[in-house]
Amino acid sequence: MSAESTGYDAARITVLEGREAVRKRAGMYVGSTGLRGLHHMLLDEVGRAVNASLSGRGGRVEVTLTPDAGVRVTDDGPGMPFEDCADTGRPGLETQLTQLFAGAQERHGRRTVFMGPWAAAPSVTNALSSRLTAEVRREGVRRVQEFARGVALCPPTDAGPAAESGTTLTFRPDAAIFETVECSFAALAARLTELAFLNPGLDLVLTDERSPDGPQRARLRFLGGVGEFVALLDAQAGEHLGADVIAFEREDPRMAGNMEVALSWSGTHEERVRGFVNSMATLNGGTHETGLREGVAAAVDAYARAQGLLTAADPEVRADRVGADLTAVVSVKLDHPELIDCTRRSLGNVAVRACVAEAVREHLGTWLEEHPREAGKVVARILRAPVRD
Repeated sequence: MSAESTGYDAARITVLEGREAVRKRAGMYVGSTGLRGLHHMLLDEVGRAVNASLSGRGGRVEVTLTPDAGVRVTDDGPGMPFEDCADTGRPGLETQLTQLFAGAQERHGRRTVFMGPWAAAPSVTNALSSRLTAEVRREGVRRVQEFARGVALCPPTDAGPAAESGTTLTFRPDAAIFETVECSFAALAARLTELAFLNPGLDLVLTDERSPDGPQRARLRFLGGVGEFVALLDAQAGEHLGADVIAFEREDPRMAGNMEVALSWSGTHEERVRGFVNSMATLNGGTHETGLREGVAAAVDAYARAQGLLTAADPEVRADRVGADLTAVVSVKLDHPELIDCTRRSLGNVAVRACVAEAVREHLGTWLEEHPREAGKVVARILRAPVRD
């Protein structure tokens, strides 16, 4: 079949770059042009702000939904750089807001919020917004720059002195791109709640100014980490077996990172396991969740045999039997996270599996020995769980 007959030849190839590519194929960058994509764009910007905040001496990020369907994200980080970028010859602020995948090098090791190679905020946010105003407070100076659909309207201008540092991006998602520009307060609050649990001490404030009845505000700050996270999930589950929340942290050089694990048992007969890598939810699981289940199974098996609940003739407790009634959060923060599959929501780091399994086996095993009454209930429930083929 000839190119002439198909109507396809080199002359028909179109190359899209930069903001034009983002606006033409927005779904490739934020997942969709519906509400899900709108939230993805906003949460990428929140992730950038959290990383900036915790890379400095701060720890506070404010997100505001404004009455004109806009969003304002403020952090107390060091502020985007003013000086010209060597690669573009343009101001660093403008470069980060107009060049895909441009960004300051991370200097604080493990990223607090993993955004992955597909996240190009804030340049994507800028390209998909009808208007964006950037205010940067850095080195005692406050500068402002305005953009329209990803194009700078003027150079960064001095706007007076700045007593503190940080960046504020105020933007209006483009109604010509998105099917809706009305963010869900509840959905954003849920994600910010996760971030607050996974980063103890981080101060997150979400304000909704859109209601005529007055602003709705949620301040999210937790010091108890994943243990407090599991306590909340367990309380929502209903009936409880009376067991404590078992929580621990461990640094393990073999996986080039650290883990935070918490688990408990409710009486719902459902598994409630939540996994995270660098504060991003791994909706399709991964090696950290596999390690968690294997560690629980090993600890229960060892305890049951020591107590005579299993004999040498009985098969080992399998990982697929420990899920009933289990409420758990396993959060790993890695120097080099490896996310796999097309959704990039599954952790693939091989070493993590063995490291998490070992740590869970040790900590849960100690807890079972020190709490025989609660241990009896938990182990009995697991041993009665049906075996899956």
